[in-house]
Amino acid sequence: MTHTHKVWKLGADIDTDVLAPGHAMKHGLDVLARHCLESVRPDFVAGVRKGDVIVAGPNFGIGSSREQAAAVLVRLGIVAVIAPSFSGLYFRNAFNLGLLLLTCAEADAVSEGDAVTLDWQAPAVITPQGRALACDPIPPFLMDMVRAGGLLNQLRTRFGKEAVNG
Repeated sequence: MTHTHKVWKLGADIDTDVLAPGHAMKHGLDVLARHCLESVRPDFVAGVRKGDVIVAGPNFGIGSSREQAAAVLVRLGIVAVIAPSFSGLYFRNAFNLGLLLLTCAEADAVSEGDAVTLDWQAPAVITPQGRALACDPIPPFLMDMVRAGGLLNQLRTRFGKEAVNG
């Protein structure tokens, strides 16, 4: 079954403080998620739906190492972020939390509001016009993490809840 995903388009250099603002970090993830991207896309939280994707410019996730910057996108239902490049720390945090990141040099070819299809095998982003935008390969162990819903879920499945939760 093929699913299309609505695109939210962002610019370059989206940092972790824009994704998980410092002023809301004292609250839980539900409250923090309500402030996600408020400084650059005030309409985002009210309009985002489960299954949507973000397409951004280079350097997505720069800034601090706070894992909440990826966790808020998962909480809001974002299934993937597509960008030409990502911060290394953000990249690892996202996969650990089950958020798919697709490194795509041609991400700018996708427009706000487009309905794209993700080919997880290639990997590629299929535009509404049927054009396949190639993405960098993703190691199988990272794809396994995404399919499991994150590293902790993967470990719980493999070793049992008690072994992971203590």
